Amino acid sequence: MNNSVTNTARLLWAGLRALLVLTVVTGIVYPLVVTGIAQAAFHGNANGSEIKADGKVVGSSLIGQSYDLPLKKGQETADPDLRWFQGRPADGLGSNSVNTQYKLILSGATNLAADNKDLVQQVKDAKAAVVKDNSVPGYTVRPSQVPADAVTSSGSGLDPAISPAYAELQVHRVAAQNDVSVTQVARLVEDHTEGRTLGFIGEPRVNVLELNIALKELVAKH
Repeated sequence: MNNSVTNTARLLWAGLRALLVLTVVTGIVYPLVVTGIAQAAFHGNANGSEIKADGKVVGSSLIGQSYDLPLKKGQETADPDLRWFQGRPADGLGSNSVNTQYKLILSGATNLAADNKDLVQQVKDAKAAVVKDNSVPGYTVRPSQVPADAVTSSGSGLDPAISPAYAELQVHRVAAQNDVSVTQVARLVEDHTEGRTLGFIGEPRVNVLELNIALKELVAKH
């Protein structure tokens, strides 16, 4: 009986020691080491890839934002603020979910098939809006010029970037809305166009938030 109690106590004490050691190693030492390495080697990424403007954090380079006008009385969907470059549509999980444009409660694609009537109509309506919004005196957008990312949402609905083609399509409208030259705005797009990651992964892209920050600085100089 005594041997049985002694053995049980010994096993419990060994288990408790193992629990304490593993807790310290995996719960304290390992997280601190990983955090330290991340802060030292990848400081920006470890802190959310923050983007700052005027000394304040205004967003993340990984998460898109909306650039809309304030909602008018009776409106359910805000109109885009045409002074700014616009990102991809963010229909995501649909209007009947708790997810709204670029909100992080939920994210995802529509999961609608390519021939779904609702999706086809959304794309048609989006293309018509892109053509209308970006056609200004002296520059008319043709439907054939509208790239796919201008009328479809990404898989997450949170894409922070657009294609160079979509950014270039918006140049004349942005220039007219802000009373700056087309050449200056086109240069901003060129300067903020990133190539493929490592030269072969993904596609060239333009981060919309970073581009709009540069646009704000350009307009402030005029």
